[in-house]
Amino acid sequence: MRLYQQLILFMLAATVLPLAAVGFLLLSRAEAEVASHIDEQQRALASATAEAVGTSLMEVVNSLARSAELIDWERATPEELRGGLALLYGQSPTVSAVLELDARGQPLGPPVYQQGAGHPEFVEAGLEPLVHAVPVQSLRKGGKGQAALGSAYRHAASGQTAMGVAVKLADGVDAPYAVAEVVLLDLEALLERRAGEGLTRLEVVDGEGRVLASSQPERHLKPLEPELVGMLSPTRGQDGVRSFQVKNPARRMSVARVPGVLGLEVVVMVDEALALAPVRQLRRTVLVSVACALGVLLVLGGLFTRRVNRRLAEVMRGAEAYGRGELERRVHVEGQDELSELASTFNRMGEELEAARGRMLRWNDDLRARVDEATADLRAAQAQLVEAQKLAAVGQLGAGVAHEINNPLAGILGNVQLLLLDRASDDTDFETLRKIEQSAKRCKDITQNLLRFSQQRERPDLRPVDLNSVVRDALSLTEHQARGEGIDLVTELSPAMPRVKADPGHLSQVVLALLSNARTAMIKTPVKRLSLRTAERDGMCILEVEDTGRGIAENIRPRIFEPFFTTKDVWSNVGLGLSVAWRIITEAGGTLEVRSEAGQGARFTIVLPRA
Repeated sequence: MRLYQQLILFMLAATVLPLAAVGFLLLSRAEAEVASHIDEQQRALASATAEAVGTSLMEVVNSLARSAELIDWERATPEELRGGLALLYGQSPTVSAVLELDARGQPLGPPVYQQGAGHPEFVEAGLEPLVHAVPVQSLRKGGKGQAALGSAYRHAASGQTAMGVAVKLADGVDAPYAVAEVVLLDLEALLERRAGEGLTRLEVVDGEGRVLASSQPERHLKPLEPELVGMLSPTRGQDGVRSFQVKNPARRMSVARVPGVLGLEVVVMVDEALALAPVRQLRRTVLVSVACALGVLLVLGGLFTRRVNRRLAEVMRGAEAYGRGELERRVHVEGQDELSELASTFNRMGEELEAARGRMLRWNDDLRARVDEATADLRAAQAQLVEAQKLAAVGQLGAGVAHEINNPLAGILGNVQLLLLDRASDDTDFETLRKIEQSAKRCKDITQNLLRFSQQRERPDLRPVDLNSVVRDALSLTEHQARGEGIDLVTELSPAMPRVKADPGHLSQVVLALLSNARTAMIKTPVKRLSLRTAERDGMCILEVEDTGRGIAENIRPRIFEPFFTTKDVWSNVGLGLSVAWRIITEAGGTLEVRSEAGQGARFTIVLPRA
């Protein structure tokens, strides 16, 4: 790779790419925070608007119900009935007409309304929708003044959204009703005010997905988009504010249920692309800035490396001349920088090489003699190495052969001995079986000799040893490293601990091996606690090493004391730690036990006889 390319890669790795990565990361976080802020604002707006819509509608319903309770409709004359209906008509400026219906929902007279009195205009074409606006049969079992809000429909005069409000005028199942037509003009104004002039779309929808009122007046009584209805349907009827993210096109939406009005919900929606446009524009600006910075670096790097390459070429020509043996050649590089120093160094090197060439010719004969002598020594060392490798190979082969032969040999010996137990000494096969038994035992002795040869270890020096001192000495070697790895060391050493019969050096090796395995097992565990306990039980001395590591699976637990078997992710040995530990404890007349489950840690127990 050329110097210019390396320089560009270095500038990219050291400046442009980190800045770009940090910038885009910050912008991504900013975009996520802006989106979260938009969702919070939408939820607050949806909740507040739902409260306002519910209050507005229920204010009209409650005022009609309270006014209906004040009049004795059953004893009123026809003029008083008309006056009572006119009273209901005047309870809200959003009421366009009031009509009296019998218990079957049939009109009992003409509707009461006034043209140009501050109320919405009413035309005769709107009588039919008003009669069927509310299913009054649902109020038959109710009492006087009970009110119900009907479904929405288009107002005949203004084309706006209208809803019917039915109020029961007396007690009894056959009592008459008054139905008022309420035009949702106030809701349109309320939604426009709350939506403002921003990017938010604010709408009130019913259970059928129709837009009853909207901050965009042209959308009233139009169906909500199918993809929005599909997202609302699974959660319809739930209390609280829900938020959604809609794709194609990307929009963010929040929905709040209108309290007190069954089936009505307030939908707040904003176009995600427009809402996040400032952040995304900033991202494009950062991208353009990074591209411009990269372009400037490329130009400046090209100019700089061109000058450096020209001077390096002179140094390279001098080096090539030295390589061809032209030691009289000198390098001339102008300047006061490192390249000039390098050229001076090359020139000094040429002078020294030229002088050394003469000395080299004189030393050639002497060097040849020394090489011959060193070659002879090397051949002798190589022969010794080959012999050592042979011995190591024989030891490994012996261990492998002994391991492989002992298993079938034990089966042969066991079966032969069982057959001997089943036959008398005068049986014709008894002598043959006895010879098989003797041959098997001889094979066993041969494998034991192979094992002893492969181990090549000294006999242990068994003597009285303070077990607590051995544990403390082992901890002193590993405590700093363990605490540096975040491991909590817990020691519970019995003060009345008797001495044990063991080799102190070998016993220290066992404790260190168990501590090393425990630390390795707790590398990736959240809780790191290593406990060491000594005690005396039934005349035997006990040492327990317990960890909170990853534990030992049941399928590999029988193999942990095998030589060369290991489960470590990164091999730091060849799997001899536990096998050597088991051998040392067994030679001292003790036992090494383990209790462990996968993921539940492990506890190794050393049992040694008293001295």
